[in-house]
Amino acid sequence: MSKQNDVTARRKARVRRAVKAVANGRPRLSVHRTGKQIYAQVIDDVKGVTLASASSRDKDVRDQIKSGANVEAAGQIGKIVAERAVKAGVTEVVFDRGPYMYHGRVKALADAAREGGLSF
Repeated sequence: MSKQNDVTARRKARVRRAVKAVANGRPRLSVHRTGKQIYAQVIDDVKGVTLASASSRDKDVRDQIKSGANVEAAGQIGKIVAERAVKAGVTEVVFDRGPYMYHGRVKALADAAREGGLSF
């Protein structure tokens, strides 16, 4: 494993540990981004199940967005995952940004999820 992968894995574990410490039983809104796509999941860590998810690869989303690697796509994914989570009965979550900095696509997804009805 390269040094960069070690640094990223440690950062991800550090953030995840902090998020789980303050969760108090709330589900976790986890974000994963790649160079071309963005993914979001609402995960119940107590039960170990995914309650809601959305990605830029979903069939209904692919037609609406030009690229999965921009801020507009992240905003749409945030709205969709919030809508699906509210439908599943979840309104309060903790935000897990993973190893990514809170800006750009990650911030756009978080802001859209807040607008969609999730509070964190």
